[in-house]
Amino acid sequence: MTHPPRVRLAAACVFAVFVLSGLTFASWASRLPTVRDELGLQPDQMGVILLVGACGSLLSLPVTGRIVAAIGSRLTVTAGAVLAALGLVGAVVGVSQGNAVGVAAGLFAAMMGIGSWDMAMNFAGTVVERSLSRSIMPWFHAGFSFGAVLGAAGGTVASSHHIGLPWHLGVALGFVVVAVLACVRGFLPDVEPPADGEAPVARTSFARTWLEPRTLLIGLIVLSAALTEGAANDWLALAVVDGFEVPNSTGALGFTVFVVAMTIMRFVGTWLLDRFGRLLVLRLCTGFAIVGLAVFGLVPNLPIALAGAVLWGFGAALGFPVGMSAASDDPRHAAARLSVVSTIGYTAFLLGPPLLGLLADHVGYRTALLAVLVPLVASLLALPAAAPRAGAAADAGDQA
Repeated sequence: MTHPPRVRLAAACVFAVFVLSGLTFASWASRLPTVRDELGLQPDQMGVILLVGACGSLLSLPVTGRIVAAIGSRLTVTAGAVLAALGLVGAVVGVSQGNAVGVAAGLFAAMMGIGSWDMAMNFAGTVVERSLSRSIMPWFHAGFSFGAVLGAAGGTVASSHHIGLPWHLGVALGFVVVAVLACVRGFLPDVEPPADGEAPVARTSFARTWLEPRTLLIGLIVLSAALTEGAANDWLALAVVDGFEVPNSTGALGFTVFVVAMTIMRFVGTWLLDRFGRLLVLRLCTGFAIVGLAVFGLVPNLPIALAGAVLWGFGAALGFPVGMSAASDDPRHAAARLSVVSTIGYTAFLLGPPLLGLLADHVGYRTALLAVLVPLVASLLALPAAAPRAGAAADAGDQA
């Protein structure tokens, strides 16, 4: 099936914005060992700083859906990216001045921007997905992972060559803002005008959607996947450094290994989902994550632990994007349901890792990461909720 050039351009632009989001987040996450060392922080103190940042994002998440409805995904992504860049610049200034409070304040603003940016770009992705009449959310999230690979690799190079945070993040963030401003121009309209004689679709109540059992179960799946990914983003590099007594550059390399594995799985995810279906693929990924986390946290050999990080990355890859697709099965209610599922997922993504940091102060980073196994096992019971709905399949067939 040949799609209009406008839709293909929009898909490329949304993909690029996902790449830029991953680049932004990983550029910061890969330098957390440097931030920790520059400020002389203990694990619980690092956890508090990350928790403050998480609170910023959590304040923005509940209202971002309404912001998108008011000003559109294009302006919301732009505003979120600019706020994220300004906040991270403020955090870098705080590190340079040895001011942990300034770092926390900058991270608070940055995570507000990142939260709004991520939710709005996911919404833009579902608009493209419906226009293409096929599931391509894993491809978009692969873009995020690819950007995270670039960011993590840049962090590895910057750390190993002792490039300071101001130069590293200043250049990266300047590029990101300019690129986002260019990419959002290619987004599709959030709501296509109704055809002649067709009544417009009524808006769904955001509050009522929080009471839908299937939506909440999909949220649990996304929660588990987001915590599995977020724990690695915040703590894998530090777990490698402290757990195996290796340099910061090796910690950044460990994080890069995880992100590469996750990116590979996301790029092949669309094919796997088309070939084997949502439920089998989600079960496979959850199994990978459980085994990989256990190996990473328990095996005392670094190469084997990094092999566990590969399985961990495979397992963390598809839960979030497949959850976004499942929440959007019915295009009439996609925006409200996507808002609920995203809020649940990002709550785990942002609050879970800082709490793991507080636990790590008592048991160490690698042992603390084993706590993620609990929601992973619990999510296995919720996986049937992600099965495609017959009505949604019919809608997709009508669109095609």
